[in-house]
Amino acid sequence: MIKEKLEELNLPSPLEINGKRAETVEEWEKIRPDVLRMMQESEYGYMPDEPEAVSFRIVEEDLLRYCAGKACYIELEITARVCGEDFTFPVTYVYPRKEGKFKTFVHINFRPDVPDKYMPTEEIIDNGFGCASFCYQNVTSDDGDFTNGLAGVIYKNKERTAYSPGKITMWAWAAMRVMDFLQTRDEVDKDNICVCGHSRLGKTALLTAAVDTRFAAAHSNCSGCSGDSLNRGKGKGNEVISNIIDRFEFWFCENYKSFYGKDNETPFEQHFLSALIAPRRVHIASAAEDLWAGPNLEFLFCAASSEVYELYGKKGFVYTDDDYLKAGKYLNEGNVGLCHRNGRHYFSRDDWHGLFDFMNK
Repeated sequence: MIKEKLEELNLPSPLEINGKRAETVEEWEKIRPDVLRMMQESEYGYMPDEPEAVSFRIVEEDLLRYCAGKACYIELEITARVCGEDFTFPVTYVYPRKEGKFKTFVHINFRPDVPDKYMPTEEIIDNGFGCASFCYQNVTSDDGDFTNGLAGVIYKNKERTAYSPGKITMWAWAAMRVMDFLQTRDEVDKDNICVCGHSRLGKTALLTAAVDTRFAAAHSNCSGCSGDSLNRGKGKGNEVISNIIDRFEFWFCENYKSFYGKDNETPFEQHFLSALIAPRRVHIASAAEDLWAGPNLEFLFCAASSEVYELYGKKGFVYTDDDYLKAGKYLNEGNVGLCHRNGRHYFSRDDWHGLFDFMNK
């Protein structure tokens, strides 16, 4: 059934963007930069330059009492020099107060709160993970103002071009600076760092891991259109490209507007992001009542992602036809995982537990 659904959609393949199918890992890795270029030029814009320098300043720390003494708490500021100017944003980092190296999340969040309604910090600690989090609006505002925060530095005395970065790309750039910080920490299991986010920040998480290979995994939570939901096959009640451009064109590069009303004709598809992350790992969370995000197309995103993983000799998305849109089961046996639950658009503790399970496989 799933195979037939994918065939009906007639999806483009990242392995075939140059007209000839890549049949080996070596052939795929030669065209991978072209796929990344396509996604940047078509949708998100090019990533800002690597910083000329990065520094970290501890503002506050509690290494004894946080979470009843189970965790260490650090507030810090990250300063990156870019375009000849210093840009600073705050980050909070919490990790288990015990010996060991810990799998760690970089959570791009809607608020700076720790814990937060989207981030059960003590539960994350109790399950043996660390978490570095930041509020996306402390990087640049979630609107069409390109004069503040990181946007103000990048676009100072400059006009946006067709391929200049939108806000999603800037938030992803900031997540990469958090990775810079985690690389300095002895308690971090640097082979197991996952970037995660919900909704527009789930789109951001996928782009972050697609660009930065230091991330072992990306978790996209209910990110839907222009994130973890395929463009093709949208039905009544699903968000389409025209909807998202009408409300949030500033998330993307200017060129994305050229695909307005052309969801079934894009030369790319959203699973190109998971192809760029392969052979590293991708985890998706979807919700049965989140029709705007298209949970059926989030499932098919996972299924379409398998081909590049299989090229590496790895399992992609492991499922049966009976698993299609069945809520409450973790489909985490492959390098592409899915947690499909009941309920609506939210980053819930059920989603976190699905992610814990995936990261512990």
